[in-house]
Amino acid sequence: MEILEKIEEAKHYVNQKTNKAIDLAIVLGSGLSDLVDILTDQVVIDYKEIPHFPISTVAGHAGKLVFGHVGERRVLMMQGRFHYYEGYKLEETTFPIRVMQSLKIGKLIVTNAAGAINQKFKPGDIILIKDHMNLTGNNPLVGQNLETFGVRFPDMSVAYDEEFILLAKKVAKREKIRVQEGVYAYMTGPCYETPSEVRMLRGLGADMVGMSTVPEVVIARHGKMRVLGITCATNMAAGILKQPLDHKEVIETANRVKDRMIRYTKEIIKEI
Repeated sequence: MEILEKIEEAKHYVNQKTNKAIDLAIVLGSGLSDLVDILTDQVVIDYKEIPHFPISTVAGHAGKLVFGHVGERRVLMMQGRFHYYEGYKLEETTFPIRVMQSLKIGKLIVTNAAGAINQKFKPGDIILIKDHMNLTGNNPLVGQNLETFGVRFPDMSVAYDEEFILLAKKVAKREKIRVQEGVYAYMTGPCYETPSEVRMLRGLGADMVGMSTVPEVVIARHGKMRVLGITCATNMAAGILKQPLDHKEVIETANRVKDRMIRYTKEIIKEI
């Protein structure tokens, strides 16, 4: 079956369940699943029910599509994402973004947990992504171009919407929430980076590093979605502190800051 047919089948299934236009979509990263709590009138769909959807296999990713309301805004949240290191092709990891585009959703917030490279950051910091680096040698747009969604050579000069970043800063100031801003480096994982790789990334200008988000943003921008990226720094990257890295730390830190993330994201949604 062709990819466009798969997208259409998935879109039709989600449309039947939600039965309403959707204003905004949000991808929730590791340990951030509780952000769905801000939604009222929830409709919950397991990924396994949606035709051609992959299945989340990582701790902290619940594997549900949740539709609901934040005030008057109609919002769709991915409670867990898919990663290249799980064995999926990038076409599969980004399949939900294509379904969002077919549902005519034009705004996307991507969240993630990442390791802080910038030594001015600390675990628990909320960071707005101003740009990214794809250091994997792979791109989800390799292969046949889907003209239905975008051009063969999409511009990535402004991958993260400047107006959305300004709005997010304004909300942070009003809510007295400290936020940082930085460049996100994308690595495949699943192993954490070595101290030498972290020094290299710092030299290249990266502020944080993670194993997700960038393929989704590439596909989102190909389909002309406006994107806001929000990182939760859940640990310092390898070599900065003399301690081993552990996914449990990622989940624990995300849980520690979740109330602040929930409040911040809810206020952004109201404005965006």
